[in-house]
This record gives sequence, C-alpha cells and structure tokens, in this order.
Amino acid sequence: METVTVLGAGLAGSECAWQLAKRGIKVRLIEMKPEKYTPAHKAAGFAELVCSNSLRSDELCNAVGLLKAEMRKMGSLIMESADANRVAAGGALAVDREGFSEYITRALKEHENVELITAEADKIPEGEVVIATGPLSSDAIAAEIEKLCPDSDLHFYDAVAPIVTLESVDMDNAFFASRYDKGTADYVNCPMTKEEYLAFVTELVRAKEAEVHGFDDGGVFEGCMPVEVMARRGEDTLRYGPLKPVGLRDPRTGRDNYAVVQLRRDNAEGTLYNIVGFQTHLTFGEQKRVFSMIPALRNAEFVRYGVMHRNTYLNSPQLLDRYYRLRRDPRIRFAGQMTGVEGYVESCASGALVGIETAAQLLGLPPVDFPQETAIGALSLYISGGSVGDFQPMNINFGIITPLDHRVRGKRNKNAEISARSLQILDGLKQKIGRAHV
Repeated sequence: METVTVLGAGLAGSECAWQLAKRGIKVRLIEMKPEKYTPAHKAAGFAELVCSNSLRSDELCNAVGLLKAEMRKMGSLIMESADANRVAAGGALAVDREGFSEYITRALKEHENVELITAEADKIPEGEVVIATGPLSSDAIAAEIEKLCPDSDLHFYDAVAPIVTLESVDMDNAFFASRYDKGTADYVNCPMTKEEYLAFVTELVRAKEAEVHGFDDGGVFEGCMPVEVMARRGEDTLRYGPLKPVGLRDPRTGRDNYAVVQLRRDNAEGTLYNIVGFQTHLTFGEQKRVFSMIPALRNAEFVRYGVMHRNTYLNSPQLLDRYYRLRRDPRIRFAGQMTGVEGYVESCASGALVGIETAAQLLGLPPVDFPQETAIGALSLYISGGSVGDFQPMNINFGIITPLDHRVRGKRNKNAEISARSLQILDGLKQKIGRAHV
C-alpha cells in the first residue's frame, strides 16, 4: 500500500492524516514546528488555533453547526478533541486551546500508521501528497506551490484578536450573559455609553497601525475584518457588528446598552478571555491605549496583542476538482484554508474529505462523492467550480447547499430541515464510507 505524504499538521492536515491512518493507509506527516514557526504560530503542538478559540455555533439551524454534525458522523479527530476540551460559550463550541492541541497531537503521534517527520518541507514529494501547509506556508514550499499554480497569486490578510486576563477586567463595569440568554451566561459583556463609544471610535480610527507589507483595506477578507478597518467604514459600523448590543440586556439596569464589547473564554480555567471581533493590526502600544478606553478594560492585562499576517489562497475553481486534487497533476491534493474554505471547521472538513476520498482510491473503492445536499459536499463543489465571478474565500452557509424542493415557513425551520436531510444522506452513505473502515 502506497504511503501518503501530508505536508502540515494544522487543522486540515491533522484531520486528513487521521482519516487516512484509521483506514489503514500509511501516512508520512511532515510538520516544521517546533523547529520553525510562522509569524502567527506560537505553540509546538498540532492543530494550533491562531485566531479565535471558537468553532462557532453548534446549532443545526446554523450551517456551521450542520458541518460539525457531519464531521462527528465521519469520526473526525478534530471534533472529538473539540468536544473533549469544550469551554463554556453559550450556544457556540469554544475550546481550551492547549488541551485541544495536545489531544490531537497525542492521537496522531501514537497512531501506528502515522510517521512524524519534524522538518520544513521545501519541495513537493513524489507519490501521493496532500499539501496542507496553510495560508502562512513557509517561503520554500510557497515557491514550490507557485510553480504548480502560476495563476494563484491571490491573497488577503488575516488579523488576530487580543487576549486579556479575567482578573484584570473591571466587573463593576461588566456583566456575564449570552446573547438572547442562549445556553449559560458565558460571555463577559463590557457596555459603553454613546459618549464612550463615540470617543472610542474616534481614537480607533486615528490609531497608529503596524506596518504590514502590501496591506490595504481592500485586501482583507470580510470574515476577519480588523476592528479599525470596520471603524473607518462609518460611525455605527461596529454597533451593527461585533459591538452589537441587541439581546444583551444589562441585569443592572434591565435595558440594552448603546454598545457592548464581548469577551469569550479562551481557556478551560476561565482565566483568559479574548476580545470578540477585535482582530487588529494596530501597534501593541496603540492597542493598549485605545482598547483601554472600554470602561471594563481600563486596567486590562493583555497577555497577547492582536497581530496581522499574510494569508494566501488558490484560485481553486481553475486549479482543483471536487476531491481537492490538482487538475493538472491529480496525485497532488490540497486541504485547508489555502483552498478557499474559510474557517476552522471548514478547513477540517476539507481535510476529512481529502482523507476519505484518497483512502477510497488507494483501497480500490469508488469515490464517496459527497453531494451538494451535504455541507461538506457543498464546500468541495463550491471551491471546484461553484463560485460565480471572482473567487473569494467562503464560510459554509446554506446558500451553497442544494435548497429544499418545498417551502418551509420560518428560516430556522427551513435550515433545520436542510440539516436533517443532510444527516439522513450521510447515514445512507455510511455503508459506502464504511467499506473504507469508518
């Protein structure tokens, strides 16, 4: 049986390696950490979460909730770890970063079918290979990818939110709650009056930004927009975005506030919280100055400031098929955010599909061909040719999933029925997938 080389042990690479290994396929997993790090990575373990610690909604009326349910049905290692390392986050699935990474790292290191090589990949290996080096691929492998894909010079930039200690938050100016009281009261909510909000926005717009080569507002993906870029779009933009006060009634007054900054738990102990939606590329000094204008964060201790980093992706509709294979050389597959799937869970899903379909091929089985009625299939079909106009990274959403053939009253009811249909389809595929030892 041929060994599959997987480049990169991030979310997609780890999931892909797991799906291959548990089907009896030998995997050579090449990861450059801890010998070398990208500008955004800090920890030595696999599947490091460099931005938020949230895998977003767990509800089936939400498309990412459906995608996670599909992943669980496929025996996802990422989802297994996420469920084992869950921290309170209302209706969302958030995890303890360290525990999450340690769980995945241990599982792969201990699997008999996984050979781990700690080294920087500087060329595309011979044989079956999965490139999951991510949007921050090292210069050496990025140059090799560019040779494979001369037209894939698309790029955008990602931003990472700061983290503060809970003990440094002024709870006299904050309260615990989840929006619309969903789940438990897991978020620290930091209200602002109109005067405080307007002063904050004024200084945010004026604040000095760190120099990032080639950065401009138009090069930022909408799903990870720096908070200062949002502020430049208009006085009320933040109030209709991450500082939205709706559904967060202040227990001290019984009323909604003018604006609310939310903090979400970042570790299991509940000692660290990230500032939700505050991705930024302000200088560290300006982050401290401006974010401390939020009343509850006047004396906040920042254990990590926000950073900006390069984030590249392929022109996948021109380059990849529905199995994430390079059309011009099908032995080479890609997985993860580089393909244009945006988000943690979406990246994992691409890795899972690549692992399942590659294993089926090597075992002499027919492809699974996840249909567009499923979230995982809709993503693969979107990146391989389902986009219209200029290709842009895409989070999973019900808009790319095949609609129902009948009307259902209410958006939540419709979405729940789409999810039920998808999971039923996956149950029907289980026999087909099961022949590859799921």
